[in-house]
Amino acid sequence: MVLRPEPTARQMRLGTELRRLREAAGLTAREAAALLGTGRVQISHIESGLTGVSEERLRRLAAHYACTDSEFVDALVTMATDRTRGWWEEYRGLLPTPFLDLAELEHYATYRRDVEFLFVPGLLQTDDYARAAFSSRVPELPENELELRVRHRLHRKVILDGPAPTPYEAVVHEAALRIRVGDRATSRGQLSRVLELSEAEHVTVRVIPFDLDGFGGTWSPMMLAGGTVPRLDTAVRDAPHGTGFIDSEAQLGVFRTLFRRVEDVSLDPARSRDFIQRLAKEL
Repeated sequence: MVLRPEPTARQMRLGTELRRLREAAGLTAREAAALLGTGRVQISHIESGLTGVSEERLRRLAAHYACTDSEFVDALVTMATDRTRGWWEEYRGLLPTPFLDLAELEHYATYRRDVEFLFVPGLLQTDDYARAAFSSRVPELPENELELRVRHRLHRKVILDGPAPTPYEAVVHEAALRIRVGDRATSRGQLSRVLELSEAEHVTVRVIPFDLDGFGGTWSPMMLAGGTVPRLDTAVRDAPHGTGFIDSEAQLGVFRTLFRRVEDVSLDPARSRDFIQRLAKEL
């Protein structure tokens, strides 16, 4: 079987979950391979996302691993058998792989939650704001790559604007709303866009004001994407070395707790809209 040259994050996640099931069952890769009548290398390739796995083999493995969570197994089968080629594939070879992995993650997410402190969340950004944000990158991006990144970011909004929108909640610090990433007109247009989207039934925007006592919070942006079952949730965190996908249950628990904390101290949606309207008038 031909090996995938670069597995997607979704393909690697499937392999990771199968490895976790095997290890929880106390089996080695060699022992798991014997159960399927194959070799240890084949199991290694499946668990690293380098090759796929059929529904029949996946269900056999799950049974041998004594996994009784039928919803979880069904979700893994869907991941293994889905052959969707999403819109992000047109950017393969043109943009770094994490851009594509993020779009794929959002496409399959059952919900999206963002926390931002210095920038308006990407899914809420206007064309002008996104272009200004990418233009500030060091080293400076070539014009064609800049336009690709802006176009990709705007295309990601399909999960909010499409026929089956994804429930979305953003908690945004006042700093992100006040910082002028572009000029005054760009900032005004961006605040208007946030207000417009916040009126949608599936979108919730909350603001953390500067005038808040005792807020330590988490000063790094984060994102949560819901899986078809909670075990398949994913957290995403930006770091200086790149975007990181986090899927361990312990770390997911940390991110869920952090999100609840910033949500608890933020203004409710109605007061947040009033707050943003006041900021827009100041411009």
